Amino acid sequence: MIAFYTDRLSACPGEPVQIFASDDSGGPCTLEIARVGADRRVFNTVAGIAPGHHPTPDDADTAGCDWPLAHTFTIGSDWPTGYYDLALTNAAGERWHHFVCVRPARGEKTAKALLVLATNTYHAYNYWGGRSAYCDVGALMSGRKRLPDAMAGAIGVLSTRRPFPQAIIAAPDDVPRLANLRSRGFGERPWASDPNWRLRAQMTPYDGSAGFLNKWEHRFVEWAESEGIALDYATDRDIECEPAMLDGYAAVMVVGHSEYWTAGQRDAIEAYVDSGGNFAIFSGNTAFWKVRFDDGGGSFICHKWRGFEDDPAASADAAQGTHLWSHNAFARPEAAITGLTFLFGGYHRLGLCAARGQGGYTVYDSLHWSLAGTDLYYGDLIAPELPLLGYENDGCRFTFGSDGVPRAVPTLGVPENLEIVAIAPCAFGEEPGSPYPPIIPPENLDIIARDVFGDPAYATSPGIIRGHAVMASFRRGRGEVFNCGTTEWAHALAARDPFVTRITRNVLSRFGIE
Repeated sequence: MIAFYTDRLSACPGEPVQIFASDDSGGPCTLEIARVGADRRVFNTVAGIAPGHHPTPDDADTAGCDWPLAHTFTIGSDWPTGYYDLALTNAAGERWHHFVCVRPARGEKTAKALLVLATNTYHAYNYWGGRSAYCDVGALMSGRKRLPDAMAGAIGVLSTRRPFPQAIIAAPDDVPRLANLRSRGFGERPWASDPNWRLRAQMTPYDGSAGFLNKWEHRFVEWAESEGIALDYATDRDIECEPAMLDGYAAVMVVGHSEYWTAGQRDAIEAYVDSGGNFAIFSGNTAFWKVRFDDGGGSFICHKWRGFEDDPAASADAAQGTHLWSHNAFARPEAAITGLTFLFGGYHRLGLCAARGQGGYTVYDSLHWSLAGTDLYYGDLIAPELPLLGYENDGCRFTFGSDGVPRAVPTLGVPENLEIVAIAPCAFGEEPGSPYPPIIPPENLDIIARDVFGDPAYATSPGIIRGHAVMASFRRGRGEVFNCGTTEWAHALAARDPFVTRITRNVLSRFGIE
C-alpha cells in the first residue's frame, strides 16, 4: 500500500512543500503534480522517490503519522494559483492522492475574486487512522461498532499530519451527489444519495461531504474557468494566518461545504466586509461550527457538541471553546456574517427530510437585483428538476409583509435588513415517529434548545426541526453579502441551468468580478 501527506496545504511560488510517505512495494515511486480546474494540466513529474514502508501508529488520527521526509518540491514561479493534485504512484501501479493549494505570489493578486477552499471541513471529515470529528469510521466499516456507538467514538483533536482517505480527496468523476435526484414515491422507503453506488465503491457515509475533486468546489471552478472568470485561491487556514491577504479583492467566495470556521478566519472575513468587501456564499451549512488549530497548525480542534466538556482550553477561556458558532457562550451566531443559519434551515431531499420536496426555490422577491434578467417572477420555481436544493441548506425565520414578500425575523444573528429572494421548506432532522428507520435523525436538540435558544422545553417543539432554505442578501458595514443558501448551487452551474447561471453572473457583476 502507498500513502502520503504534506507539511502544508498551501504555498506560494518559490516555497517548498514536503512530502511524508509510506510504500510497501519496494520500488521507486513517481510524483505527478497537476493543476485541476476546467482541465487537468501537469506541471511537474518527479521519478525515483523511495519512501520505504512505515507503519501507521495506533493514534495517527489524533497524533499524526510521524513518517520520515520522502521528498521536497518547490512551487514553480510559473505555476498559476489554483488547486493542485499530487499523485504518487508506486512500482506496483498503486496511486495515492494529496493536494496543495497554490496561492498567488506574496503581495500579488492575479484576479478580482478570492476563492477560499473549505479545507477545515476536509480536516473534520478526515478519518485516516480510524476516527474523525464525526465517528469512529474504522470501527463502523469493519462492523466492530454499530452506528450509534461508532458516532460516540468521534474525536475532538484531529491531526493534520496524516493522509486523507481517497474518497474524500480524490473521488471519481461519477461520484453521486448527496441530494436525492428524485422525490420519494408513495410508500417508498427513504434513502440518501445513491446507496448502491456507494456500496459498490465501498465508500463510507462520511466520504461525500468534503473534498475538492469532482465535488462542489471543483464543479464551480470548472464552470468559472470555462466562462473566463479568473480566481485566486487560498485555504481556510490562510485566511486565519494572513487576514491582510483579503485586502484589495472585489469579492471573497466560498463555494464548497464551508462548515468549519476558526475565530481568526471569521474575524478576517467580517473585517473585510465591514471595510467594503463583498462576500459571496454559493453553498450551505456555512460557518456552522467554531474550531481552532493548536500545535502550530498540527492539531485541528473540533469537539463539536462536547466543545466545553472535553476541552481543557475552553474550561480556562470560553472563547477558546469549539462548539456551534450560535452557542450562547460565544454571543456570536454565524448569521451575523452569513445572514442565514443551518439551525433555521436543514436538509432537503435526503432521508425523510423534505423527501418529496420541490427541489428548487420558490421566488418571492422578483424585483431583487440578483434576479435581474432571469425571466423569473413571483411564484416561479428555480431549477426544481436538477434538483437545485438538496443535502444541506441555510435559512432564517420570517413573516410575510403586506406585499407578499417574506421579511426576516432578526433573531439568532439574522440581520434585520436581510432581503429574502426565495424560499423552500427543509428540515433539521427527520420527523419523529415515522415507520421508517431514521437516516437523518434530529441531532442533539436538547443542546440546541438549552445553549442556543435558552429554552430547554423547545427541544420537543416541532418548530425546532422545521425550517426553510433561503436565498438572500444584506448590507453589512460598507460591504455586502449574498448567500444562495444551499450546498448544491455548484451542481446547478455544472448542469448549465440558465436561471442559476444568470443569478450567479448577477452576483459576480454586482460584486465587481466581471
